[in-house]
Amino acid sequence: MRRLVVWRHGETEHNASGIWQGQLDTDLSSRGVEQARAAATALAALGPTRIVSSDLRRASHTAAALGGVTGLPVEYDVRFREIHVGTWQGMSQGDVAERYPEAVDALSRGEDIVRGDHGESVAHVAERVMAGAQDALEALPDDGALVVTTHGVAGRALVAALIGLPQHQAWLSMGGLRNCHWAELAEHRTGWRMLTWNVGVTDSVVSTSDR
Repeated sequence: MRRLVVWRHGETEHNASGIWQGQLDTDLSSRGVEQARAAATALAALGPTRIVSSDLRRASHTAAALGGVTGLPVEYDVRFREIHVGTWQGMSQGDVAERYPEAVDALSRGEDIVRGDHGESVAHVAERVMAGAQDALEALPDDGALVVTTHGVAGRALVAALIGLPQHQAWLSMGGLRNCHWAELAEHRTGWRMLTWNVGVTDSVVSTSDR
């Protein structure tokens, strides 16, 4: 039975400060580094056989922690990047709410709009992360376990797409992956099933920001 772990990166200063990151290439905070180390030890026990990561530093450095524990090389795929939020990148949550009130209201209702004038929608993200996952899984053996290190919105979109859950429903009903938390999926004859969601090492070392 093939398995897939979708793992969100550790905390960044932007996460802690409520700043929209999107595809800004930010580093892990000191707390995020510790989160990655702790989570890597726990994930190693799941027996991963391949690691593929977003190329953005906060994800790639998180993946490197698991690579260091397991000895596996880390591969990179730009398709696992976070949702692009256009003009919102680098803005605070409050500033976005003030300058784009109609868009924020639409998001709160679960409407899948393009973020920040020229960014992406979740539908765009789901299409590209699914393409990346299908390519990564193509060569995975029957007993293989793939770890995809990605981001909050991208991770939720990928899990929803794999299990056949509409993105609108996933947005409204599934909490976002917290920093350095993961979901584990297993492949059955009828498709992929989610075994766990938002698993982490301890609640004391995570951030709940989902941007």
